[in-house]
Amino acid sequence: MIIEVCANSVQSAVNADIAGADRIELCQNLNEGGTTPSFAAIKYCVENLKLKTFVLIRPRTGDFHYSDLEFEIIKNDVLECKRLGVSGVVVGFLNADYTIDINKTRQIVELAAPMEVTFHRAFDICADPKQALEDIITSGCHRILTSGCKPTAIEGVENLLNLKNQAAGRIKLLVGSGVNSRNIRELITQTGLTEFHGSGKRIIEDSNFSREKEYLDASNWQYAETNTEEIKAMLAARE
Repeated sequence: MIIEVCANSVQSAVNADIAGADRIELCQNLNEGGTTPSFAAIKYCVENLKLKTFVLIRPRTGDFHYSDLEFEIIKNDVLECKRLGVSGVVVGFLNADYTIDINKTRQIVELAAPMEVTFHRAFDICADPKQALEDIITSGCHRILTSGCKPTAIEGVENLLNLKNQAAGRIKLLVGSGVNSRNIRELITQTGLTEFHGSGKRIIEDSNFSREKEYLDASNWQYAETNTEEIKAMLAARE
């Protein structure tokens, strides 16, 4: 059973490592869906943490239909991750009609080797999940991060089972979205899947922040960080 933590900072990654998680997906700007973290953050995690480091490669927020320029940035980021010794990268490419961009996905799989490649939750908004699954397998990805095409994994259990049956062992399914210590046992039991993804986050707030300045965005006085105790509880629930 693999527990992957979506770590939005180096401190979150350290907390996940202390808790005993198996792997992180390192990113930043998680409140906007996640973007590529700094190379200094990646380097620290690879060199100092026991767990495996996967890195989200996403140059901007918004859709997953990237321009040629954006794709060049993505390729360079993947090569830099390889140079730093990252275990895997996390990407997602869609065409304008919400089908899988097989060409871009295959290029990244080939470029990333021997790193593993996870196709992220762009899968969950694709036009046809059954065809998308086949296209991602064809592209050579190692796993798909998915909630079963629903807002949360709990809501997507039936679809996760269907995807598992269709995949028939040809690709790993990583269950994500709303996964926590209170529902992971139910997800394990109902899906029979073996990889789960959650942030285990808590909100940390600056108690000294002046309430006269609350017209500012909340990001000026609070942030999310992975909670070590929540990750420990998730790990305990899998046993």
